[in-house]
Amino acid sequence: MSENSVFGFPGATGVGSMPGGDAREAVKTVTGSFEDFPFLPELPARGPGADMIGRTAGMLVELYARVEPSGWRLGDRPGRDTRRARSWLREDLDALEEFTQDYTGDLKVQAVGPWTLAAALELRGGEAALSDPGACRDLAASLAEGLRLHLAEVRDRVPGARIVLQLDEPSLTAVLRGQVRTASGYRTHRAVDRQLVESTLRDVVGAHAGGPVVVHSCAPDVPFALLRRSGAAAVSFDLALLTERDDDVIGEAVEGGTRLFAGVVPGTDGPLSDPAGSVRGVRTLWRRLGLRPGLLAEAVTVTPACGLAGASPAYARQVLAHCVRAARSLADNPE
Repeated sequence: MSENSVFGFPGATGVGSMPGGDAREAVKTVTGSFEDFPFLPELPARGPGADMIGRTAGMLVELYARVEPSGWRLGDRPGRDTRRARSWLREDLDALEEFTQDYTGDLKVQAVGPWTLAAALELRGGEAALSDPGACRDLAASLAEGLRLHLAEVRDRVPGARIVLQLDEPSLTAVLRGQVRTASGYRTHRAVDRQLVESTLRDVVGAHAGGPVVVHSCAPDVPFALLRRSGAAAVSFDLALLTERDDDVIGEAVEGGTRLFAGVVPGTDGPLSDPAGSVRGVRTLWRRLGLRPGLLAEAVTVTPACGLAGASPAYARQVLAHCVRAARSLADNPE
């Protein structure tokens, strides 16, 4: 981490998911690529329970979920799907502990945020938990407690690390706009009040007491101001989806100390530009915002545009290395 960084994060990291199903190989790749900001990989190719919803459902306290043909559904007791999700998470943590012996620095772990979880998990009748305010409250409380326990275990396994929690909220904008479809597909759920969304996020962010939280969304129209008020230290997004309408809120966020995790490298196989070309859009944004160029490397962490689960293993390795070089380009040539 840069000694003069006022934002407190290194220059590059990943988003979360990786291809394949070998936990040791994935952790070895991630820790080898990001010497000062590795992350705990997610491997959804292993199947239900390793996907982002199932993995986080396995962290819940006193709430359980099972796989139905329509998706993940809340139930009364832990079953095979819950046990499988928890088993895979233990396997991932074992690999992380193996490859982070004596590590000191930032380490990122990911979980689905309360509103995307509420939009994805079904109640007994098959409707999303989002349809029931009481269910949303219970889910957020269970998630917060589960995250406290999960983060405590990560700290025990990697005691020298500063743990950074990333909450994945790709459905957040749809929740705010009333765009989440009902089980029938013919209607949408009512938009959730912005103050309730913000306060719930703040409660879950508070589960990482004293630690930094990043909120990630690779959907358009990320609500930067709301996330900043909820206590997020950084916002992770796909740079290609920004428009000039976002400039004011992004500028206010940066000037207020919010770090930007800018997704600049495609998450699926394709040609890669040179590192400087990958961050050209970041520099363009900076000029539009009228911010000091010297602040650029301190305020931006370079990432892939989204997770790499759909990439080939070779391309995923190239992308991680490319992010490191692109971040170095920003630091060396901020103008």
